[in-house]
Amino acid sequence: MVDTAAMNGRVTRVSIAPVKSLGLSHPETVELTPSGVVGDRRFWMITDEGRLVNGKLCPELMQIHTTWDEAAGRLSLRFPDGSELAGAVELGDPVEAQLYGEPHPSRRVIGPWQDALVRFAGFPLTLLWSERGAVDRGSDRGGWVSIVSRASLERLGDEVGRPPVDGRRFRMLFEIDGVEAHEEDGWIGSRVAIGDAVVVPIGDVGRCVVTTCDPDTGISDLDTLKLLAGYRPEGVTEPLPLGVYCDVAVPGRVRVGDAVQPAPLAVRT
Repeated sequence: MVDTAAMNGRVTRVSIAPVKSLGLSHPETVELTPSGVVGDRRFWMITDEGRLVNGKLCPELMQIHTTWDEAAGRLSLRFPDGSELAGAVELGDPVEAQLYGEPHPSRRVIGPWQDALVRFAGFPLTLLWSERGAVDRGSDRGGWVSIVSRASLERLGDEVGRPPVDGRRFRMLFEIDGVEAHEEDGWIGSRVAIGDAVVVPIGDVGRCVVTTCDPDTGISDLDTLKLLAGYRPEGVTEPLPLGVYCDVAVPGRVRVGDAVQPAPLAVRT
C-alpha cells in the first residue's frame, strides 16, 4: 500500500453497460449502491446451450449502443445501421440460467429486442433480465466498482508509440485523471472518496482478450495483452493488470468532474 495523502484525482468518464457485452453508455452521474450502479448490466444473454454471450464470443455486439431507464423500465438499442428499438420492457417467465458457474435468477425479456439481437449476432440467443444485475466475475468476491486512470492508459499507449489507449476497451466504471500512471494499484486496501461515495479497492483487474478489440467496431486491432505482458506481467492480485476493482464502503452519488481523494477511516461507534 502506498501513501494516498497526495491523491488528487477527478472523474473524467463514467461507463455502464445496461446490456452486458453491448456498447457502453456514459451518464454524467450515477448513484453507487452497496452492489454497484443500479441498472448496470441489468440485462444479459445466453446461447441455446446456456453459454454466456460476451465479447469473447461475439465482439461485434459492442457496436450496439444501449440506454436503459431503470425507473421507467425503458430499453433502447441503436444498431450500427442507424435503426433503433425502444420501448417499455415486459418480463416473461423465470429462466434457470447460470452465470460463471453459479445460478443467477433471471427472467425472459418480452419484446422485439431479442429477435433483433439474434439477426445481428447471427446465432440463437436469449435476452434475460437479471434479478440482481448480471455483474462481472469479480463481484462474486466483492468488487462492484472499477477504476482506471488516464495516466495508466497513456502509459500503455507508450508501449506502442500511440496516443492514450481508449479507456472504453477496458469497460471500467470510472476513468479518472490527476494521478500518476498505475497509481491506483497502490490504493488497494485504502479508503478512497469518489464524489459522495467511498470505495475500497480490493484487487487489480487482470485483462482478457476482449480489450484487444476496438470498442466502436469490435475488431481486434491492438494486442493489449502483449503490451501489458511486456512491462507489467504480474499485478498485486492478478496477472496482466490494468485498473482496480473496489467494494462500496459508503453509497453515494458520483458525477463527472467529482474529486477522487483519500477518505477518512470509518469511525466505530
